[in-house]
Amino acid sequence: MTALLADRSVRRRLGAYAAFLTVSLALMAVSSNPLVRDLQHGVAFAFKPIQMAMTGVADEVASIATTIAEIDGLRQENAALRADNDLLDADSRAAAELRRENEILTALLQLRNGLKYETRAVTVIARESSEARRSLVIDRGTDDGLAVGQVVIGPGAALVGRVVEVGSGIAHVVLISDATSTVTGQLLTSANTGKVIGQLGGALVMTDVDSAATVTIGEEVFTAGIELGGGIRSPYPKGLLIGRVVDVTRDPNEVVQTVFLEPAASLDRLEFLLVITDYEGGIIGPIETGVPCDPTDGGTLPDSDQPCESDAPEGSRPP
Repeated sequence: MTALLADRSVRRRLGAYAAFLTVSLALMAVSSNPLVRDLQHGVAFAFKPIQMAMTGVADEVASIATTIAEIDGLRQENAALRADNDLLDADSRAAAELRRENEILTALLQLRNGLKYETRAVTVIARESSEARRSLVIDRGTDDGLAVGQVVIGPGAALVGRVVEVGSGIAHVVLISDATSTVTGQLLTSANTGKVIGQLGGALVMTDVDSAATVTIGEEVFTAGIELGGGIRSPYPKGLLIGRVVDVTRDPNEVVQTVFLEPAASLDRLEFLLVITDYEGGIIGPIETGVPCDPTDGGTLPDSDQPCESDAPEGSRPP
């Protein structure tokens, strides 16, 4: 029985092989026929547009895929370049800031070397600019030789203000634009003097200027530094630049005129300053309170520069 089944299987395989061989020979014979070849060419020609279209679609798909890959690569490169550019911009801004600060400090160093007074370099660490007060805080105090009454200047020997309160490591400075500040100023051209008073808006007003004096726009005004006998001097040394004339008001019925000044120092943008530590000015009352003082006998100082001997601390009064 087993042999019979094996014999049938062999016969089936041989039959299938013979059939495939016969078909192959027939196809070979038919394919060599000119009519069949023409038919093949016709069919190929008929399907050629479809084939080309399919090939084009495949190429387009491949091209799109390649483009997407390139765009993604470019996007990554662009992100990396943008990060590098941001870093370079940050470095550039930091370098520009360092150059700016270096220029300011260099100018202050040159000013310091040209002054006849001893100075202490300080940095502004806080500001107060309100309707009632215009002052700032600096990062030096009594530990660095600072004391109440010392004069503070900026680049170009521009007057900034005076120290009114001092601690061990910080000090408060009232600006010349503060309403309580009064400085005796002197016009550069005519040498006429007047009281320079601070204004809340930031401008300065120079009052009590002789009406006969010729005042020109842009003229500079300096500290007068008026001195009296007996060793009494102005609280401010002579020759510090206060500001420049921006306007003049004359009243024909008055014997004086009013001059408006723009401060020489950029009082709202101060960063680095010098404090004059060895100038000994007249003894005056607290600058921030405007305490009135008794004028000296025969003195010519304005009220703001009059010594208040009665208000001076023990040991600091003149003999």
